[in-house]
Amino acid sequence: MAVTKEEHQKYQQLAYEYLQRAGIVLTPEERENIEIADLGLGEYEKTGLALVTYVNTERVCAKELVLLPGQTCPEHLHPPVDGKPGKEETFRCRWGEVYLYVPGEPTPNPKAKPPAGSEEYYTVWHEIVLKPGDQYTLMPETWHWFQGGPEGAVVSEFSTRSTDEHDQFTDPRLKRAPEVIG
Repeated sequence: MAVTKEEHQKYQQLAYEYLQRAGIVLTPEERENIEIADLGLGEYEKTGLALVTYVNTERVCAKELVLLPGQTCPEHLHPPVDGKPGKEETFRCRWGEVYLYVPGEPTPNPKAKPPAGSEEYYTVWHEIVLKPGDQYTLMPETWHWFQGGPEGAVVSEFSTRSTDEHDQFTDPRLKRAPEVIG
């Protein structure tokens, strides 16, 4: 499934509004290039996220991630690429609340729920709640997933080089690269 051009523009505008709420200023070019990652399921408001990439060099990467209320970035890890370790990333919540899940002791009564019909693809349940100013660092090759809280969330990501096109998902239906039609 793909996102239509109209949906893509609508979601870019919505992401821009969330970034404004967080006090994040974008250049016109950054605003125009907000990435809408629907991951190929055609259910962007449930599974996906919006991204703004500021820099992605051989050594470092900086991005903003925007999640709608209850929107989930599905379980994945960042594998080694071309003999280099997978991505190490730090998430810092800027606005809203985000529920991050990593390996470890499962949290009883977690705040997030996987999208209906995809529950089997969510296997790590140690919950970390990030509110504005909170941050958490994920080491390479760590299974993780996250979901926007009741108001959604804006999260800054600081990491080593991003090679997200190589991400490994527990859900075999997912595709990292967005497809926009018509």
